[in-house]
Amino acid sequence: MDVAGYLESFGGAAERANFVGECLVETEAGPVMAWRRRGDGRRVYVSAGIHGDEPAGPLAVLELLREGGFAGDVDWTLCPALNPTGLRAGSRVNAAGIDLNRDYLKRRSLEVAVHAAWLEGIPVPELFLSLHEDWETGGFYLYEINLGRDRPGRVRAVLAAVAEHLPVETGRTIDDHEVREPGWIYHAAEADLPNHWPEAIFLAKLGCPLSFTFEVPSSLEIDVRVAALAAAVRAVLAEG
Repeated sequence: MDVAGYLESFGGAAERANFVGECLVETEAGPVMAWRRRGDGRRVYVSAGIHGDEPAGPLAVLELLREGGFAGDVDWTLCPALNPTGLRAGSRVNAAGIDLNRDYLKRRSLEVAVHAAWLEGIPVPELFLSLHEDWETGGFYLYEINLGRDRPGRVRAVLAAVAEHLPVETGRTIDDHEVREPGWIYHAAEADLPNHWPEAIFLAKLGCPLSFTFEVPSSLEIDVRVAALAAAVRAVLAEG
């Protein structure tokens, strides 16, 4: 992935949409940026690019930004490329060989140490959306961590929107998790491996009441993956 070109394109689009950027940390492949636009509505945080072999997430966030998807009176936070060195190399891990999305407890990596501290210093999001890909699946699926009211219709709306672009995973287990319904893992606010916290678990421990991690199959064309992730984000935001 052309990380420098991506960050330049994203920065221009973000500034035109009245987002204010903050460099959290510099890496050899470019900065880890956080973009915020304050609002009086609910606090929504969207992240992508924590695994460098999953470029569809960063591209979907850029597409949504360009089309005005991050508008309204929402208090937005966007971190579109959390692993610049991994994205440049096309590697899941960063340049030091660390899986950033398992590092939010130990904080061994500079990227996560700085990012986690920064998240601790801003108001806790009310909704967290994390955009991913999976190299081992043939269909879309999602993780939901919900500390509040259960609303099954919201997830079904997301799955219906995604199904217009690619299949939904139908297995009874996905990634070694039992599903609640096809394509839907209803996950406790605890890490599968206690010492290896993903970003979503860290946010739940901070008090974020609702998060969704969206996963598209990496085997499909990049345009299809991007469209499916963008559709998932639009659907969950529309559901409120």
